Amino acid sequence: MLTRFSTSAVRGLLVALLIALPSLILPGTTGDTAEIVTLVAIFAAVLTTIEYASSYPSIIEFRDAPPFNRIRYLSLMLSIVTIALLCRADTQPNAFASFLGAVGGLIGLIIDFPGSPVRLMLDIMDDSANAAELWQIRSAAGLSYFISTLSLLAFLIILRFAGWPSGIKGFNVWINLPTFDPTAGADVVDRLRRDAWVNVGLGFFLPYLVPAGAKAGVVLFGTAGFGSDHTLIWTMAVWGFLPASLFMRGIAMARIADMIASRRRRAGQAVASLVMA
Repeated sequence: MLTRFSTSAVRGLLVALLIALPSLILPGTTGDTAEIVTLVAIFAAVLTTIEYASSYPSIIEFRDAPPFNRIRYLSLMLSIVTIALLCRADTQPNAFASFLGAVGGLIGLIIDFPGSPVRLMLDIMDDSANAAELWQIRSAAGLSYFISTLSLLAFLIILRFAGWPSGIKGFNVWINLPTFDPTAGADVVDRLRRDAWVNVGLGFFLPYLVPAGAKAGVVLFGTAGFGSDHTLIWTMAVWGFLPASLFMRGIAMARIADMIASRRRRAGQAVASLVMA
């Protein structure tokens, strides 16, 4: 019990660190911003600790199915760190930040074509935005999508060569999917496959929905919010992270559905062989 709580507390601290990273990296963080970040970090740390310490989680999925959440955590952390370093280069330039800007800018240019999510995000900015601000947004988008794509590829490699989640001892479908009710609706396998396709579809369309939501915010509040480095970091990091996370969730649910269907077939074959005997 003590070991479980201590590891849960470490996970909570890591989540709090993730939320505090932009404030730790960016210079000149105001007192009000620091207070808000501290409150959010404490709340997230307590929630994560409780979820991982309890026997039956209520929110966090795939809690006992590593490295699913570890890949997602590292992906979001790398996106936040790289974009924060990119933003800090405005006041504290260095060679590494220049390298990140070059890599992100190159990827951003590749995925910046008419109708792309990057182009839609850039179109939100009004005529007062200068070339440097547009380049920063494009570079941040390039870094975020590059890291998210790598995380998705890493998960697919683990899925293919490590046989996730079949290789996990004592894998419990219902504990790892606490928000999924197996008693509601149609057959479990059919519902899992349906939800898998829904998540994949959301992962595909979400990069287009976020710019639409941002545009609605610009209409109400103007583009002043994009002038905040914290807003830029979290918007771009989450913009790249959520689609990849939904793709991973959809693929994972499809894999679990196949696993349940396979066990049903083996059980049916075993019963049939006993009857024949």
